[in-house]
Amino acid sequence: MIATVNRVLLGLAGLILLVVGGAVLVTGLGVSVPSWWPFEGKSDVLLSKGDRYRWRDEGWWWPTVIAVLAVLVVLALWWLFAQLRRARLAEVLVDSGDGEGALLRGKALEGVLGDEAGAMDGVSAAKVSLTGRRTAPQARVRLLLEPHAAPEQALRGLSEGALEHARTSAGLDELPAEVRLKAVKHRAERVN
Repeated sequence: MIATVNRVLLGLAGLILLVVGGAVLVTGLGVSVPSWWPFEGKSDVLLSKGDRYRWRDEGWWWPTVIAVLAVLVVLALWWLFAQLRRARLAEVLVDSGDGEGALLRGKALEGVLGDEAGAMDGVSAAKVSLTGRRTAPQARVRLLLEPHAAPEQALRGLSEGALEHARTSAGLDELPAEVRLKAVKHRAERVN
C-alpha cells in the first residue's frame, strides 16, 4: 500500500509541477494565451498586490488557510511515518491459552520457516519474510529450485509442511503466504 500511495503522490506532484511550469513557460515565451489564463505576459506576476490583500479582511479567510495548511502538515507527517515504518514484522502474538498471550520474535519464525523450506527435496535455498500485523501475519517466501525440482511438489511441500507447522505451532488460525519460485541457473548438460 505504501508503494501505491508513493506512486500516486509523486504522480500528482509531478503533474501539478508540469502544468504550472508549462503555464509559466508558455507565457514567458510570449505565446498568445486565452483570456482565462492566469498570466498575461513576460512581466506579469503570479499574485498581484491586489490579489494578495483581497481576502485579508474576510473573517473566514485565515481559519480556512490555517485549516488547509494543518491538513497538509498532517498528511505530510503521515506519509513520513509510513516511510519509516518497518516492512517486516518484528513479533507475532501467540495465544498461550491463559488469556495473556506470548510474543514470538518474527525473525525467529522467519528463520525456522526458511530452514524447513530450504531442507525440502528440490529446494536449493529459501528466504522468508513476515509482514502484516502481529495478530495476523503473512509470509513472503522465495524458493530457489534445483533443476530437477517440480514446482507443484515444492509448493505443496511448503504449504503442507513448513507453513502448516508454523501456523499450528504459533497458534494462528491462518498463515497466508505469497510464494515466488525461481530456478537455479545451471550450465547445459552435455549429451554423449
